[in-house]
Amino acid sequence: MEYLVQANGLKKYFGNVHAVNGVNLNIQAGEIYGLVGSDGSGKTTTMRMLVGALLPTEGSINICGYDVLKEVENARSTIGYLSQRFSLYEDLTVLENIRFFAEIRGLSSSEWLPRSMEILEFVGLDKFKDRRAGQLSGGMKQKLGLASALVTRPRLLLLDEPTTGVDPVTRQDFWQLVIKLVSGQEGVSVIISTPYMDEASRCHRVGFMKAGKIIAEDTPSNLRRQLNDRILELRGEPLKQLKNIAVQDEDIEEVAAFGDKLHLRAKENKSKHVMARLQKQIESQNAKVTSLRVVPPTLEDVFILLTEFKND
Repeated sequence: MEYLVQANGLKKYFGNVHAVNGVNLNIQAGEIYGLVGSDGSGKTTTMRMLVGALLPTEGSINICGYDVLKEVENARSTIGYLSQRFSLYEDLTVLENIRFFAEIRGLSSSEWLPRSMEILEFVGLDKFKDRRAGQLSGGMKQKLGLASALVTRPRLLLLDEPTTGVDPVTRQDFWQLVIKLVSGQEGVSVIISTPYMDEASRCHRVGFMKAGKIIAEDTPSNLRRQLNDRILELRGEPLKQLKNIAVQDEDIEEVAAFGDKLHLRAKENKSKHVMARLQKQIESQNAKVTSLRVVPPTLEDVFILLTEFKND
């Protein structure tokens, strides 16, 4: 099998801090791969090594057939990169910003102008090409960042937490663009880092990161499958009391708050036993159960499970 991205044994140390500690990645063409984890897990450091902005302490990286450590400019020519803090030139217009990034990468006006208009139409900014970047909304700035990353027709798109701090509608719009990029004529591969489990569910494969390591890697459906029939959703009030009661049940391994409800992780083959007695226990302590049922596991349920047992 041919891989667009191959990273082996990646390590990055900052003094005594092991920011990345043995990451392996194999990404196929046309794949959306999610690096998923909380702040400080090593996602951004991994991305910066892939694009050649950071030298690894150890390990090798091959992007589109180029050794990043030896042929960094050739490798970068195949990559579109959108960092967490994408820097717009607020006094320049939308089109002038894209022109700047295009010319830095060596595109002539005969190349970048038609390409820019094509990309602006794709991301929905063609009607705003003459608006100054400083006058754009947060979602429009994000789309301009994506357009700037796409102007050189990259084969690989690296998106480092691109939807952090934007509203749910803008996040949805952004993901529709990413999916169109992978499935349409552009045919790019995408590595996206995110702390959001709903975004991880949209990826073809996911790598869960913790403490600089990938602790699990698979398709979202395969990752969720290991918890089938073990997650109970409990609704009622007062929620704090429900949690205290559930925690004491010997067949419940974990209790986590999910908004106005609780997710309880039962031991294997114990869900029915828990349901049979938990409602009685709660009602005997003058608390109220609105509903108690087995629900499909989420990636967040899986991540909570994995991080419990991957602490070394």
